[in-house]
Amino acid sequence: MISPLPNPQNAMVLIVDDAPENLSLLHTMLEQAGYTVLVATDGQTALERVAKFTPDAILLDALMPGLNGFETCRLLKTNPLTQYIPVIFMTGLTESEYVVNGFEAGGVDYVTKPIRPSEVLARLATHIKNSRLASQNRQAIDAAKVAILAVSQTGKLRWQTDAAMHLLAHYDWAASWQNNEPPLEIFNWLQHPELESLTLNWLDQRLILSKLGGTNDGTQLILLKEIDAPKDTTPKPDLIMQVCGLTHREAEVIHWVTLGKTNRDIGEILELSPRTVNKHLEHIFTKLGVETRTAAASMIAAKIRQRVDVT
Repeated sequence: MISPLPNPQNAMVLIVDDAPENLSLLHTMLEQAGYTVLVATDGQTALERVAKFTPDAILLDALMPGLNGFETCRLLKTNPLTQYIPVIFMTGLTESEYVVNGFEAGGVDYVTKPIRPSEVLARLATHIKNSRLASQNRQAIDAAKVAILAVSQTGKLRWQTDAAMHLLAHYDWAASWQNNEPPLEIFNWLQHPELESLTLNWLDQRLILSKLGGTNDGTQLILLKEIDAPKDTTPKPDLIMQVCGLTHREAEVIHWVTLGKTNRDIGEILELSPRTVNKHLEHIFTKLGVETRTAAASMIAAKIRQRVDVT
């Protein structure tokens, strides 16, 4: 007789195995421990069971005919309704490649055959408890309308809050992310732990991504915050002309000076020779009572601030 509970209350477990003897053993063991049990003998049937009932965990045979365990798990993890269900692989193969395949497919753990009841129960209890706690945390974050993503080390989405999903829907480049193809800038950023934040510009918006820390399984939490892109506060020629008493051409020249352009650059922009640009600057310096380009730019900024303060 299996001793009851270490299982969370009212937990449901789906067993997926094509071997009748394994199904029988696991079914009896889990029922005696107080679990509600569902069974499936292949991957396709497992997906159909999960579509009707949402188990708290899945014990999944890795190697089955037809849709094998790895493929079944990948399909579960691409469905927003089932991606959070913890999947524990069962396998008689302990070679590292099979273990790695299980984790890459989205499994949280694995047990080896022949099954050891106490080990299976302990692992189930731990993963169901962690899953429920994570679900509660996600619900709390959703309720607070905070935009947070959880991604793998390669940038693949593991989960996202409703606020994050709605925010990213406004960005065309984020569409591929929903298909687990992280944007290149974000992928590169994640490869550098020392870079805490990333700013992406899109039209008149800025999206700031900030790392909140990682979990033991390599998941990286990212906070999203959207802000308006800073408006161009560079004084425009018409305003410079009005405030500083310059001609329109002089205002155009000094406008480009404030943007860091050289005489050659300004000449090309305004279709003037560098010599003519220099002549305009001489007149500007005289009118403003300054001697350098930097002083002229500072004087114009001060006059415009004064004008704004007065109005």
